[in-house]
Amino acid sequence: MIEDHLRASRLVADKRPDLQLSFEFFPPKTDAMEEKFWESINKLAPLGPRFVSVTYGAGGSTRERTLRMVRHITSDTGVPAAAHLTCVGASKAEINDVIRGFEAVGVNRIVALRGDPPEGIGQPFTPHPEGYQNAADLVAGIRKLGDFDISVAAYPEKHPQSANWDEDIDNLKRKIDNGADRAITQMFFNNADYLRFLERARKAGISAPIVPGIQPIHSFKQISGFAARCGASIPDWLADRFEGLQDDPETHALVAAAVAAEQVTELLDEGVTEFHFYTLNRANLVLALARLLGRRPR
Repeated sequence: MIEDHLRASRLVADKRPDLQLSFEFFPPKTDAMEEKFWESINKLAPLGPRFVSVTYGAGGSTRERTLRMVRHITSDTGVPAAAHLTCVGASKAEINDVIRGFEAVGVNRIVALRGDPPEGIGQPFTPHPEGYQNAADLVAGIRKLGDFDISVAAYPEKHPQSANWDEDIDNLKRKIDNGADRAITQMFFNNADYLRFLERARKAGISAPIVPGIQPIHSFKQISGFAARCGASIPDWLADRFEGLQDDPETHALVAAAVAAEQVTELLDEGVTEFHFYTLNRANLVLALARLLGRRPR
């Protein structure tokens, strides 16, 4: 048994390592969803996140809403905002115009992704004939245009389209070598997968931060469906915890909180000090997890 004084999660908040937190949102589609979006942003802003990012839909389908939300976050809340940017469906010139537009309104943080084709996750990716060929190419292009803070994606269970681990790690290394500041992982539920991935990356000479992407399970059915499409696994023990809770939302919420708390405190005890939360535009569980990690509103 590890003694409490050796576990970061057991230290009082002001004696824990300084943490970096970031939060991911998706652009709302209706007025009601937008109200919820801003409510959640305003609840999380006092935690002092490194940034709040706003996603694109498949094929860049929510590009305009993403740009609008990022501009408003930056100007209205004082929280640094990061915009997702993909290679999908646009030429280099068009993407470069978007990047310059970010810079013009004070947005200098970008999450650079290859992106999924309009047909959706898992379908073959075909680059635009005049566009960036992949995420590493996009990172290099962004870096040429200005002094941007760039995050990229990483995959603790290997990207589904990577032939093997060497190819997967080589791809991540190209993104970092081309100028990315950090990688943020896809969601995972087995901490050992993340720690093994981190070890592989370090052995390959990747020294940039690799931030664990944490997905609270607001709906096990929804998250398990998404995991199946993006190549993330649902461990048997996790499925067992949620079995039979489809019609019991209160117990489902309590189990989800326990699962997420277990995951983040284990990572904290392993020395992890940076976390990226996929919020699904909901704040309450993320607020609780931040408290467990020792972060209080500022």
